[in-house]
Formats: sequence, structure tokens, C-alpha cells
Amino acid sequence: MTSAAPDYDGLTGYEPISEADRKEFLDQGFLLVRNVLKEDHRAQLEAAMDRVYAEEKAAGSSSMKKDGTLHLLGFLTRDDLFGHLLTQPTLFPYMWGLAGWNIYTHHNHLDVTPPTSEEEPPSWGWHQDGYRQNSDPETMDPNLPRPMFSLKIAYVISDLSETGRGATKVIPGSHLWNSLPRPADTTVHNPDPEGTVEITANPGDCFIFDRRLWHSRSPNYSDVTRKMLFIGYTYRWIRNLDDMPIDYNSEWWANRTPVQRQLCGEATHTANHWGINWNGYIDEEIPLRKELKTRGLLDRSVPWLR
Repeated sequence: MTSAAPDYDGLTGYEPISEADRKEFLDQGFLLVRNVLKEDHRAQLEAAMDRVYAEEKAAGSSSMKKDGTLHLLGFLTRDDLFGHLLTQPTLFPYMWGLAGWNIYTHHNHLDVTPPTSEEEPPSWGWHQDGYRQNSDPETMDPNLPRPMFSLKIAYVISDLSETGRGATKVIPGSHLWNSLPRPADTTVHNPDPEGTVEITANPGDCFIFDRRLWHSRSPNYSDVTRKMLFIGYTYRWIRNLDDMPIDYNSEWWANRTPVQRQLCGEATHTANHWGINWNGYIDEEIPLRKELKTRGLLDRSVPWLR
């Protein structure tokens, strides 16, 4: 299904973020951004999500649990609207502003969590994203935080303005912790760690978070179905996490801009993923770098924008 890129009143996605937003993200490990999606755009995304949900249910998808919960990886190619989100103009500045120009999406998922009337069994869901990224580059100094490596956008599609609707829980500032104390007995219900915040947000809001931020899902005991879209961005020299096959002869691919194609993993050669040509010098033709350079947005004082 094809669609024109939504109009956001002349925003290009290349408006630099404020220093206040940058500082809050670096201090807290996440940033809640209000009114990111216009209502008509949000409604179109929800309709696309509902269609994909129906298709997955009809196909008996392994991504869907018996209770109707859907956690679908690599969803971007399922609708042109999803592809446009790669460079959503109200949010894309945070991606290149916080991570730089040598990025792509390695991990994205569509989540639908229906209400449940049954109490969930005890569990301990607190974690950092990244799997082996939390072990392989580890140092022996517990006071030296691991590298960020990736960050994620969470688009709020349904109404999560009240607690108890399955929203994400986070511990602000915990992205600088390499560990989180774990209860001795996880077979019983344990209280959330001190400082926990449940991110309540309105439809059309979003939050951005550092993959190192300790976070957890929460149960949905409300009468509202939780609907979320997550898009993760990482460096192009890190392998993709999701299996997201792309039909390069499809209309979906033809509708992607050069920057969006980079964000889907396209490269001219393997060294290109590392930001260079084979001579060892920066590849000035990498689409996002070229765009930022043309707009005067590279900054040698910011390592990832050099």
C-alpha cells in the first residue's frame, strides 16, 4: 500500500534539536516528546496496524500469542506509511542529532497488547536492550558505563495517558548503570525498583530511549488495547537484529528516499557501512552525511557529527 509522505507544515527532519533536549536525554536516558504525530497521520497508522494484526491472526502467526498479544519484528515493509516513519520529520532530528549520520534501523517491532482480566504470573522483566552488547564490550570497572550503541523511538498509537494500560516502565538515569539488583526470589511478585516511572502518554506522543536504559513492560489491566510502533537505530557497522526481507523490485522500495534506503541497510560496498571508502577516507556520498553536509549540519565538536 503506497501513500504520500505526511506533510508536517514544512518540517524537513533536519531541524537541529535543542541543547535542553540533548541534555535531558543524556542525563535521563530517555525523552518524552509530545504531539509528534498529527491526528490524521496517527489514525492512518492505527488502521495500517489493525490490518497487519488481522493478517497475522488469519495466518496463525508465530508472532502472536494465544491471548492475542502481537510482537511483530521487522514490520516496516508491511505498509508505505511505516516506511515514511524512518525519517519522520518531527523525530528524525533526534536520531542524527544523538547518534550521527552513520546509522540504520537494525530492529523494529509492531506491538499490540489487548487487555487481560487475569493477573499475570510473577516475573522479572527488567532489562537493557542489546543482548551481547551488554557483555562483549564490558569493562571490569563497574563505574564505567557501556557504550550506547543504539537508541529507539517508541510511537504511542493508542491512549496510554493513564497507568495500568501496559505502558513501558523505566528508571530515569539508569542507562549509566551496568547492573540492576535482582530479587532473590522471582517466583513471587516483587515491587518495582526504586525510581521506577511508568511512561504515560497520549496518542501521537512518543518517547526516545537509550538502549542501556533499564526498562520493563507492564501488564494491561485496562479496557484499552495498547498499540505501539518501535523503531531502533544503530550504527551501520553493527549487524541487523531483525529479519526484514526487502523486495528491491517492489513499489515500497521505489518509494524510499536515498536517506531512507540507507536507513534500511543499503550500502555501495562493505567499507561503506563503516563510513569510509576503501582508501580509508570518509565516504562523502553516504546519503545522510551528504544531506547533513549540504545543510551545514556537520559539527566537528560533536564526534558523531564529524
